[in-house]
Amino acid sequence: MNKYTASAGKCKVRCSKATAQEDCPKYCNICCEKCKYCVPSGIFGNRDECPCYRDLKNSKGESKCP
Repeated sequence: MNKYTASAGKCKVRCSKATAQEDCPKYCNICCEKCKYCVPSGIFGNRDECPCYRDLKNSKGESKCP
């Protein structure tokens, strides 16, 4: 399994219950790539598992990653 496939699989789980079904996988994959393919487990929370993912912010200072 390559890194892109691993990222997509983790983001599929992470975004499975998201209300923004188009945006969640897009931003999750961006964050996953920037953070050396680390995505927190589960569908919500657990951000301390991946500090890079947790700390990425958008231009408004809000969390970039779902």
